[in-house]
Amino acid sequence: MLRNYFSVAIRNLWKNKAFSAINVLGLAIGLATSLLIILYVLDELSYDRFHAAAERTYRVDADIKFGGTHYVIASAPAPLGPTLKNDLPEIEEETRFRKYDGWLVRKGSQNIWEEKVIFADSTLFRVFSLPLLAGDQATALREPHTLVITEKTALKYFNTTDAVGRDLLINDSVPYKVTGVLKPFPGLTQVDFDFFASLSGAPESRNDLWLSNNFNTYVVLRKGVDPKKLEAKLGPATNKYIAPQLLTMVNASREELERNGSYIRYTLMPLTAVHLHSNKSFELSPNGSIQYVYIFSAIALFILLIACVNFMNLSTARSANRAREVGIRKVMGSQRTQLVAQFLTESLLVSAIAMLLALGIASLMLPLFNDVAGKHITLGLFSRPWLGLILVGLVLLVGLLAGSYPAFFLSAFRPLLVLKGTIASGFRNSMLRNGLVVFQFSISIILMVGTMVIYNQLRFIRNKQLGFNRDQVMVLQNTAALGTQAKAFRQEVLGLNGVQAGTMTSYLPTGLSRNDGPMFLTPVPDPKNAVTMQMWSVDDQYIPAMGMHMKTGRNFSAAFATDSQAVVINEAAARLIGLKDPLNQKIYEWQDQGGKSGNGYTIIGVVKDFNFNSLREQVTPLALFLQEDKGSMAFRMRSNDIPALVAQVEEKWRTMVPNQPFNYSFMDDDFNRLYQSESRMGKISLSFAILAIFIASLGLFGLAAYAAEQRTREIGIRKVLGATMTNIVHLLSKDFLKLVMIAILFAFPLGWWAMHRWLLDFAYRISIGWEIFAAAGFMAIGIALATISFQAIRAALANPVNSLRAQ
Repeated sequence: MLRNYFSVAIRNLWKNKAFSAINVLGLAIGLATSLLIILYVLDELSYDRFHAAAERTYRVDADIKFGGTHYVIASAPAPLGPTLKNDLPEIEEETRFRKYDGWLVRKGSQNIWEEKVIFADSTLFRVFSLPLLAGDQATALREPHTLVITEKTALKYFNTTDAVGRDLLINDSVPYKVTGVLKPFPGLTQVDFDFFASLSGAPESRNDLWLSNNFNTYVVLRKGVDPKKLEAKLGPATNKYIAPQLLTMVNASREELERNGSYIRYTLMPLTAVHLHSNKSFELSPNGSIQYVYIFSAIALFILLIACVNFMNLSTARSANRAREVGIRKVMGSQRTQLVAQFLTESLLVSAIAMLLALGIASLMLPLFNDVAGKHITLGLFSRPWLGLILVGLVLLVGLLAGSYPAFFLSAFRPLLVLKGTIASGFRNSMLRNGLVVFQFSISIILMVGTMVIYNQLRFIRNKQLGFNRDQVMVLQNTAALGTQAKAFRQEVLGLNGVQAGTMTSYLPTGLSRNDGPMFLTPVPDPKNAVTMQMWSVDDQYIPAMGMHMKTGRNFSAAFATDSQAVVINEAAARLIGLKDPLNQKIYEWQDQGGKSGNGYTIIGVVKDFNFNSLREQVTPLALFLQEDKGSMAFRMRSNDIPALVAQVEEKWRTMVPNQPFNYSFMDDDFNRLYQSESRMGKISLSFAILAIFIASLGLFGLAAYAAEQRTREIGIRKVLGATMTNIVHLLSKDFLKLVMIAILFAFPLGWWAMHRWLLDFAYRISIGWEIFAAAGFMAIGIALATISFQAIRAALANPVNSLRAQ
């Protein structure tokens, strides 16, 4: 019997090649798209799940509100990890990371700049399952100036993985001994670094300062411990250490702070949730977004449904052609269950063929998808047997989903009505089929609206006035390598034709260097007059070089020796301070634990607000201090030949420090990298929108072809009676265009709601204008009209004599 089902199914598919091709192609594209998104989602969900204690590992985060500023950060005080392990029996193990700037690593006579550097406790391997190729996990990071490197790093610097016991010279000054070589990580992880340096060699790791939060701290809970109950204990457990320091530093207890609306709290973030659910300050590495996982999962589902809808629509539309077959089978004694089995077999066969084609399409699309999504996903059917089970499940799901309604619909035909020819008239009035077409185009239009909103928001971000000018600004990294020659180098570069201005500082609007702390309005610290703000060290050329503008007052000047005790604040800080005229007022920086403020700084100017964070956040208070910082340099250029000018700068560099790497970027590129995830989402959404429209159009093409076929005689009679081609095209198009118009009515409010929710993540955002919906509507109508018109014109051009003979 099963053999007979397959024989009949193959014969029917071959007999109706055009409709079979549309069904297979539509399902194949839908399945290929879904497969790519499944791989993307599984990749995003897999972060840090390979660690042995992953489900019991948590990161301790700080939630701090003080001085008018609220910080939610992925770091904690230096002593917190060891103290919690010592004081709370629920904690089995802890480890800490401290991220500084990158390193200059000596290879031969040259230095190489390395970014993927992290300092870690010797307990690293008790928390994270990072397998060693060589070395002892228990002792690898115990001693100061020791180092664990990855296998590829060992090959890079030593041309062999036998690197344990060998030295690497760091920053031209400190030799670090390699005590371990890591195997390739078994999976994706947020601790994806090439150099793990011993934290025991960093004096900061041993300080007892509880009000400074610089260490990413992870704890492993004992089995059976409730993380919520443990989190409730963190406040009382840390209060006995924090309270004395609060009293000496700001003259207030923790309780007094909370009464004034300020607080210091610690929370637990599951390790396996960090990548998708955390977007805090001081993350170890850039994270993903659960929002995008939900969005892409929904898109995969909808595209698959659109493909299934095509199958259902075309199968039921062709019901008249199968009706006589069903009637004869029933008269000959076939049971309804046998007919259902026959039609489901056809559906499953189409689904299986489509899946084979989908695997080929997905393989071809995967490199492009990886490039757009910033991934390194492989299909890996043989390395991941469970993926094969998912594919088989998809074949069954799609086959049953797409084939169930046609199967039950066709098998329900009554033989008497079939043989009388009554069934054929039911084609034009299928409410379900019309509803499915509306569903297809609604999803397509929502994707079009979403894509346009994303691109408009990205264009808004790129063109927004940020309060500084990022165009043609060259940023040189690791200029500390210049040492005492730093100022001389800056002057040499400023002397080049085409270089307009230059500044020397690590604190750039698009950089990663940040430093925040409280300032006070009185010499004696008082939380009631505290203002927490960014505190940046800059030179007197910083403001003009960055193209910033003063709101009031003046910039720093080398002509004023007293400017070493001056400060320039931004408008946000001035608003928070609350002084009507902040010029010549003093603010004080806390520097010791003796209950006294340190230096007092005179406000000499207020710079207009500029965005130094992502546009997802409002501009926060900031203070600029005239202090030397050789970390990096920025040069504003004005030249028609930027590459030649960069080459001249490099020549100056090579002359002064021939063994140091010349690393540079441009500020506009650095700024755009902040929005890589949105840019990738826009490209992926555009691709999916095109695919969804293509699949929907395939279905509409098939329905239009079948509609024309069913009305062949009617068209012939109308043409004999004088109907024009325009009349015929209008006749066949109007019903489908009505469905597209209904789809527009559904899609517009849903598209607006979805994209309005997405835009809420940005502090600075566009408004969703009517022109976006107008463009999406016109495109949908145009695509539908082009699809339908091809078949309509073909039918209208047919010879009416042949049309009348056809039936």
